[in-house]
Amino acid sequence: MKYALLIPLTAAIFVANSFSQERIYRCGNEYTNTVPNAQTRGCKLMEGGNVTVVQGTRPTTSTPARVASASSAAQRVDAVDQKSRDSDARQILESELKKAEARQAELLKEYNNGEPEKIGGEARNYQKYLDRVTELKASLARNESDIAGIRRELGRVPAASAAK
Repeated sequence: MKYALLIPLTAAIFVANSFSQERIYRCGNEYTNTVPNAQTRGCKLMEGGNVTVVQGTRPTTSTPARVASASSAAQRVDAVDQKSRDSDARQILESELKKAEARQAELLKEYNNGEPEKIGGEARNYQKYLDRVTELKASLARNESDIAGIRRELGRVPAASAAK
Protein backbone atom coordinates (compact mmCIF):
# COMPACT_ATOMS: atom_id res chain seq x y z
CA MET A 1 0.00 0.00 0.00
CA LYS A 2 2.88 2.36 0.76
CA TYR A 3 4.40 1.69 -2.63
CA ALA A 4 1.16 2.27 -4.52
CA LEU A 5 1.62 6.04 -4.11
CA LEU A 6 5.33 5.93 -4.91
CA ILE A 7 4.95 4.46 -8.43
CA PRO A 8 2.71 7.26 -9.85
CA LEU A 9 4.92 9.88 -8.16
CA THR A 10 8.04 8.43 -9.79
CA ALA A 11 6.31 8.34 -13.17
CA ALA A 12 5.24 11.97 -12.79
CA ILE A 13 8.82 13.06 -12.03
CA PHE A 14 10.09 11.12 -15.07
CA VAL A 15 7.51 12.75 -17.35
CA ALA A 16 8.27 16.24 -15.99
CA ASN A 17 11.99 15.79 -16.63
CA SER A 18 11.37 14.62 -20.19
CA PHE A 19 9.60 17.94 -20.97
CA SER A 20 12.42 20.09 -19.59
CA GLN A 21 14.01 22.71 -21.79
CA GLU A 22 16.93 21.85 -24.04
CA ARG A 23 20.37 23.29 -23.46
CA ILE A 24 20.65 26.92 -24.48
CA TYR A 25 23.89 28.52 -25.67
CA ARG A 26 24.71 32.21 -25.68
CA CYS A 27 26.70 33.57 -28.59
CA GLY A 28 27.22 37.27 -27.78
CA ASN A 29 23.76 38.82 -28.06
CA GLU A 30 22.33 35.75 -29.76
CA TYR A 31 20.92 32.55 -28.24
CA THR A 32 20.76 29.13 -29.86
CA ASN A 33 19.90 25.54 -28.95
CA THR A 34 21.74 23.86 -31.84
CA VAL A 35 24.87 22.18 -30.43
CA PRO A 36 27.00 22.02 -33.62
CA ASN A 37 26.36 25.68 -34.39
CA ALA A 38 27.17 26.67 -30.80
CA GLN A 39 30.41 24.65 -30.77
CA THR A 40 31.72 26.14 -34.02
CA ARG A 41 31.02 29.67 -32.86
CA GLY A 42 32.44 29.15 -29.35
CA CYS A 43 29.18 29.88 -27.52
CA LYS A 44 28.77 29.51 -23.75
CA LEU A 45 26.25 27.15 -22.16
CA MET A 46 23.53 28.99 -20.20
CA GLU A 47 22.63 27.43 -16.87
CA GLY A 48 20.03 28.04 -14.22
CA GLY A 49 16.67 28.95 -15.65
CA ASN A 50 14.66 29.48 -18.75
CA VAL A 51 15.58 32.02 -21.37
CA THR A 52 12.93 34.20 -22.96
CA VAL A 53 13.93 36.17 -26.03
CA VAL A 54 11.66 38.89 -27.40
CA GLN A 55 12.32 39.92 -30.96
CA GLY A 56 12.87 43.69 -31.25
CA THR A 57 11.50 45.98 -33.91
CA ARG A 58 13.63 47.39 -36.67
CA PRO A 59 14.11 51.17 -36.76
CA THR A 60 12.37 52.88 -39.64
CA THR A 61 14.26 54.79 -42.27
CA SER A 62 14.07 58.56 -42.66
CA THR A 63 12.17 58.45 -45.97
CA PRO A 64 8.70 58.01 -44.40
CA ALA A 65 9.32 61.17 -42.36
CA ARG A 66 9.94 63.13 -45.53
CA VAL A 67 6.83 61.67 -47.11
CA ALA A 68 4.76 62.58 -44.03
CA SER A 69 5.97 66.20 -44.08
CA ALA A 70 5.20 66.47 -47.79
CA SER A 71 1.71 65.08 -47.31
CA SER A 72 1.02 67.48 -44.42
CA ALA A 73 1.97 70.38 -46.68
CA ALA A 74 -0.53 69.13 -49.24
CA GLN A 75 -3.25 69.13 -46.57
CA ARG A 76 -2.79 72.80 -45.70
CA VAL A 77 -5.90 74.73 -44.81
CA ASP A 78 -6.58 77.86 -46.80
CA ALA A 79 -6.53 81.25 -45.02
CA VAL A 80 -10.31 81.73 -44.91
CA ASP A 81 -10.89 78.38 -43.22
CA GLN A 82 -8.04 79.01 -40.78
CA LYS A 83 -9.47 82.42 -39.82
CA SER A 84 -12.84 80.79 -39.27
CA ARG A 85 -11.28 78.12 -37.05
CA ASP A 86 -9.34 80.74 -35.10
CA SER A 87 -12.50 82.76 -34.62
CA ASP A 88 -14.39 79.70 -33.36
CA ALA A 89 -11.53 78.83 -31.02
CA ARG A 90 -11.46 82.37 -29.63
CA GLN A 91 -15.24 82.32 -29.03
CA ILE A 92 -15.02 78.99 -27.22
CA LEU A 93 -12.11 80.17 -25.07
CA GLU A 94 -13.88 83.43 -24.22
CA SER A 95 -17.03 81.58 -23.15
CA GLU A 96 -14.92 79.19 -21.03
CA LEU A 97 -13.16 82.18 -19.47
CA LYS A 98 -16.52 83.77 -18.57
CA LYS A 99 -17.70 80.51 -16.95
CA ALA A 100 -14.45 80.15 -14.99
CA GLU A 101 -14.59 83.77 -13.81
CA ALA A 102 -18.22 83.32 -12.70
CA ARG A 103 -17.25 80.15 -10.82
CA GLN A 104 -14.34 82.03 -9.21
CA ALA A 105 -16.73 84.75 -8.01
CA GLU A 106 -19.05 82.09 -6.51
CA LEU A 107 -16.15 80.38 -4.76
CA LEU A 108 -14.83 83.67 -3.36
CA LYS A 109 -18.28 84.54 -2.05
CA GLU A 110 -18.65 81.11 -0.41
CA TYR A 111 -15.06 81.18 0.94
CA ASN A 112 -15.75 84.55 2.66
CA ASN A 113 -12.07 85.40 3.26
CA GLY A 114 -11.35 82.04 4.88
CA GLU A 115 -14.40 82.08 7.17
CA PRO A 116 -17.35 80.49 5.32
CA GLU A 117 -20.62 80.06 7.13
CA LYS A 118 -21.09 76.71 8.86
CA ILE A 119 -23.52 74.31 7.21
CA GLY A 120 -25.42 71.40 8.78
CA GLY A 121 -23.42 69.41 11.31
CA GLU A 122 -20.32 71.60 11.04
CA ALA A 123 -21.37 73.53 14.18
CA ARG A 124 -20.89 70.33 16.22
CA ASN A 125 -18.03 68.88 14.15
CA TYR A 126 -15.30 71.52 13.75
CA GLN A 127 -13.02 69.20 11.77
CA LYS A 128 -15.71 68.82 9.11
CA TYR A 129 -15.82 72.62 8.85
CA LEU A 130 -12.01 72.82 8.54
CA ASP A 131 -12.05 70.15 5.82
CA ARG A 132 -14.62 72.15 3.83
CA VAL A 133 -12.56 75.34 4.21
CA THR A 134 -9.50 73.47 2.91
CA GLU A 135 -11.49 72.11 -0.05
CA LEU A 136 -12.77 75.59 -0.87
CA LYS A 137 -9.24 77.00 -0.77
CA ALA A 138 -8.00 74.23 -3.09
CA SER A 139 -10.94 74.81 -5.45
CA LEU A 140 -10.11 78.51 -5.58
CA ALA A 141 -6.48 77.76 -6.43
CA ARG A 142 -7.48 75.23 -9.13
CA ASN A 143 -9.99 77.60 -10.68
CA GLU A 144 -7.46 80.45 -10.62
CA SER A 145 -4.99 78.18 -12.42
CA ASP A 146 -7.66 77.30 -14.98
CA ILE A 147 -8.34 80.99 -15.62
CA ALA A 148 -4.63 81.65 -16.13
CA GLY A 149 -4.42 78.74 -18.61
CA ILE A 150 -7.42 79.96 -20.59
CA ARG A 151 -5.90 83.44 -20.77
CA ARG A 152 -2.62 81.95 -22.05
CA GLU A 153 -4.54 80.07 -24.74
CA LEU A 154 -6.40 83.23 -25.70
CA GLY A 155 -3.02 84.94 -26.12
CA ARG A 156 -1.99 82.25 -28.60
CA VAL A 157 -5.04 82.64 -30.82
CA PRO A 158 -4.52 85.45 -33.34
CA ALA A 159 -6.42 88.57 -32.25
CA ALA A 160 -7.12 89.74 -35.82
CA SER A 161 -9.25 86.68 -36.46
CA ALA A 162 -11.69 87.58 -33.66
CA ALA A 163 -13.88 89.60 -36.06
CA LYS A 164 -15.41 87.75 -39.02
